[in-house]
Amino acid sequence: METRQIFYKDLGLIEYGRAWEVQDIFMQQNLKLKSEWYSNADRTPPEKINTTNYLLFCEHPHVYTLGKSGHMENLLVNENRLKELNVSFHRTNRGGDITYHGAGQIVGYPILDLEQFFTDLGKYMRALEEVIIRVIGHYGIVGDRLEGSTGVWLDPGTPRARKICAMGVRSSRWVTMHGFALNVNTDLKYFDYIVPCGITDKSVTTMGKELGRIVDEEEVKQRILAEFANVFSVEMMPMLAGDVEKTKQVPLVND
Repeated sequence: METRQIFYKDLGLIEYGRAWEVQDIFMQQNLKLKSEWYSNADRTPPEKINTTNYLLFCEHPHVYTLGKSGHMENLLVNENRLKELNVSFHRTNRGGDITYHGAGQIVGYPILDLEQFFTDLGKYMRALEEVIIRVIGHYGIVGDRLEGSTGVWLDPGTPRARKICAMGVRSSRWVTMHGFALNVNTDLKYFDYIVPCGITDKSVTTMGKELGRIVDEEEVKQRILAEFANVFSVEMMPMLAGDVEKTKQVPLVND
């Protein structure tokens, strides 16, 4: 059986809107291939569609993002205060409520064709959680799931429950975008200005806070790649240097 591949690239520090644009273009490329497949009377099996899977790493300048089912009242500051804090704000089309992205946080955006894996969004979210649980486990941090919530938590079901990794995705014709945000060395003060994920009675933490030291973010990324390969049974392949720049010339299609 041929090993599936996921192509990865670290976009570095990138404005949230530009990263969204890159994700969307890769998603649209896959949707175009799938649209052609759906319109073909002589269809091959869906797993044979020549779609490409990606994992993009990045870090965003300070930004709050609100999911499509989120509530504005979970943003606790006004526009003037956002300017003082030098934090931007974006409404987005992922699931979930409000969250923060900024320095010291590893953001991962998998653009996957789930028909190559499994057509079950719940299973997909559990798989993403499993990747992060395994990664932080390498550092002696015991991650777990909180019933009724997505993401990775520490001490769920106790008064000390705290989230270390937020997640929110979008899917169209089983092609995903958006993903996870793992707090590695994140400045937690920025979470004080929101109700993270709309959850009022639980806190947020970082790997650095739990370990009492600065954590090597590049090392964490390498562990994420390794556990992605394990959990999704894939080969992780680096993208070519110019692949993201090429997205500027790719026309979009409606999905």
